[in-house]
Amino acid sequence: MVYITGDIHGDFSRFTSPAAKRLKAGDILAVCGDFGFFWDDSKQERRLRAKLEKLPYTIAFLDGRHENFTLLDQYPVTEWNGGRVQEVGKNLLHLMRGEIYEIEGESYFVFGGGESPDHAFRTEGVGWWEEEMPSAREILNGADNLEKAHFQVDYVLTHEPSGRSSGYLSADTPLNGVNVFLDRVEDNVTFQCWFFGCLHLDKTISSRHRAIFRDIVPTGGEAAGAGRGGRRR
Repeated sequence: MVYITGDIHGDFSRFTSPAAKRLKAGDILAVCGDFGFFWDDSKQERRLRAKLEKLPYTIAFLDGRHENFTLLDQYPVTEWNGGRVQEVGKNLLHLMRGEIYEIEGESYFVFGGGESPDHAFRTEGVGWWEEEMPSAREILNGADNLEKAHFQVDYVLTHEPSGRSSGYLSADTPLNGVNVFLDRVEDNVTFQCWFFGCLHLDKTISSRHRAIFRDIVPTGGEAAGAGRGGRRR
């Protein structure tokens, strides 16, 4: 079974929660960005990654706005369930931007990254990386893969929300290029449910949109706030 959670920022307690303890071998926990266990490569961080590798299920994370991309870029790219990934540990996968994965008979479009509102106050290469913002090539990759899928997937997993979803929460939220691209996805793609993680909020936005943070929920059904519907216009 596939489960979804939000930003972790290197906090191992997420994996000791009652909800996480219910996951078993063969399950997949997808993290919607800001995984945080590839940040400074310290001895403590390596010990935590070793503990993660002892868990019986697969952890598959999107990158967010707080990742060490210099560290992540050292890992080779391979294929998993029909899409490109980086294998960064025994059971740890980095899901790459714009890819579509087929898992248990359902399709997942994934698009990580975003724009930090506070990047001017962080040091490049230490606390901020330019690569957090998706490139034109990554956006084109996502658009091409969606076209190949005939603009139909079961689930959308992102770090940032679309501009429209962000507007459901606050009319004053500034938008960036990622939000604008995700608006195009929302306008043209048929999907069951869209999960995003960057707002640090557990809230069902609509029947098909779910902000996810500390919760760990299975895809589909009432727990995801999912409903089967057509394109939103």
